[in-house]
Amino acid sequence: MKWLKESAAAWPEKKFLGELTFGEAFSRVEEIAYRYALLGDRQVAFAPRNREEDALTLFSLLALGKEVLLLNPKLPETEIVSQMRKLHIYTRIFAGTPGLAMKGPAPVDWAPADDKVAVLMNTSGTTGDVKTIPITWGMISSHVAASAEALGVEENDCWLDELPIFHVSGLSILMRSLYNVTRVVFRDVDGSANMVSWVPTQLQEKLESLNPGKFRVILLGGTSLPERLIVRSFERGLRVYKTYGMTETFSQSVTFSIQDFPEKLESVGKPLPGVEVSFAEDREILLSSPMLMTGYLGREPLPGHEFATGDIGHLDADGFLYVEGRKSDLMISGGENIFPAEIENVAYQFAGVREAAVVAREDAKWGQVPVLYVVGDVDEEALLSFLREKLVVFKVPKIVVKLDGLPKNATGKILKKELK
Repeated sequence: MKWLKESAAAWPEKKFLGELTFGEAFSRVEEIAYRYALLGDRQVAFAPRNREEDALTLFSLLALGKEVLLLNPKLPETEIVSQMRKLHIYTRIFAGTPGLAMKGPAPVDWAPADDKVAVLMNTSGTTGDVKTIPITWGMISSHVAASAEALGVEENDCWLDELPIFHVSGLSILMRSLYNVTRVVFRDVDGSANMVSWVPTQLQEKLESLNPGKFRVILLGGTSLPERLIVRSFERGLRVYKTYGMTETFSQSVTFSIQDFPEKLESVGKPLPGVEVSFAEDREILLSSPMLMTGYLGREPLPGHEFATGDIGHLDADGFLYVEGRKSDLMISGGENIFPAEIENVAYQFAGVREAAVVAREDAKWGQVPVLYVVGDVDEEALLSFLREKLVVFKVPKIVVKLDGLPKNATGKILKKELK
């Protein structure tokens, strides 16, 4: 939190959070910290929404040295209580509540040690195995510095933070803005936003109407980025930066601008400064960096401080990383390997397909066969006929299932486990 204190002293009148200046935000954080100063719990739970009061409350808890379990406010109350109890956390904070005020200044720590845990985050659960990740100030500091070098920093930068701040994607935007001494807004009321982070479905909705000059950075992440979406973004001149990262690495680890490297559109980019990419024998991507966690809470530390991502990929001769698919998604049909992304990218080429996801179904003859789920105004038989023309026979889906929408988590990632 030293970045907030330093910026409030050096640039008190500069806008930071919505209409609040750095000076005003700092004063509010001190005021809220004063309200919670007598709270004895080292760990607390907080389910923030994307609004200024919630961000200020989070900053206050962090300034008090609390380890904050961030939860999705849309979860049922029973699930929130269950997640808290699993970690033996019994105090939940609500933004705007009075707290336990004390006399005298609040015992804030504006310069926590790198190994001090800032927040606890549960994985998004796309695989169904939810783990808790302790994110330290060292991870956050390493990330914001590397991200600033990769994306650059301009005087009038303003992030539009539409991804949830209880998730690493939204929280990292707040932290980048603090570090870069730039503005962040949750709603682009005055049109000042020139940077945004989206998942594919968000960009898809705005793809044809978006002014190419609006954003200097559109950070685009997710488990699978449709090739059609990337190609069309390039054609429209959108400043899309493909990015690859996860909660375990405090978001972005690999990135690049598609406009700067049009010949690398299928890549996810080059490693950020300090990030090392290597591969296991089965070509699983391994990441090592200062922004990597030491291990999941309550589990063994990572061996060799190297994280096995669960993704299969390769580096090209220029050092660009290509992600071929999830190990867990790989299906074997009649002895042939099939990555769902291959089929999904072809399906997206068919007119009317808005969303696509391929999962494996057990089959007595072939072992596994691909099943394609789609959203859009399409005829299933016509789509199958199109796929037969584009794919080798063993990759053609056994059936096509049309849905009104695909199941997604809070950040818009498709939950394939719910389709299996």
